[in-house]
Amino acid sequence: MDAEKLPEVNTPVLYLIPTVLAGDTAYEVLPASVIEAVRKLDVFFVENVRTARRFISSLRLGKVIDELTFFELNKDTPREITRENLKALKTDAGIISEAGVPCVADPGSTAVALAHELGYRVKPLTGPSSILLALMGSGFGGQSFVFHGYLPIERTERIRAIQQMERQVMKSGQTQIFMETPYRNNQLFQTVLDTCQAATKFCVASNITAPEELIKTCTIKNWVRQKPDLNKQPTIFLLGN
Repeated sequence: MDAEKLPEVNTPVLYLIPTVLAGDTAYEVLPASVIEAVRKLDVFFVENVRTARRFISSLRLGKVIDELTFFELNKDTPREITRENLKALKTDAGIISEAGVPCVADPGSTAVALAHELGYRVKPLTGPSSILLALMGSGFGGQSFVFHGYLPIERTERIRAIQQMERQVMKSGQTQIFMETPYRNNQLFQTVLDTCQAATKFCVASNITAPEELIKTCTIKNWVRQKPDLNKQPTIFLLGN
């Protein structure tokens, strides 16, 4: 492994470029610095090439998409391939996530870790994060929280994970944040209702920044009376007090 080194002025800069959470919202939710970074870059590490091309096209910057270079960077990309792609850089590059900010619940952190090892400069840019926006809108404490990502698929293990999160909320007040593949949202929602105590507070944050955005917090008892249809809707779930 290359020895870690301090970034030098003439080394490549790896920009961490946030993308939108909902379509047609780029100029509402992305700062000008993000747009400008995309404008000047021609090399991108992306989770999904098709999505990244569509995102860049939507910014209407006049860039010729076919003249850009895209390196795929997803959970299945070998670390050494990413290392070699980074070492070959002669110019600045960007990381584009599938949605939201890179490196948070996202494989982009692999490239960032390697960039630090290679002595490159890393420039994170601000933009929408579904996790933080959900936390902000939940009414739960933001001083101490845990993002669990995806819960176990197996039902018994999933119930155990939910019970452990509920106990942590009761014990320390620590907010618990988790998510699911959108087509399994309704099943997870129902499992939370079936598992948690009636007085436990549960937040659903769905379609964040979209016109149909839903961010609602109430007790399990009240959720039983008003079940939303979350099927195929990008959603963050939170337990807190």
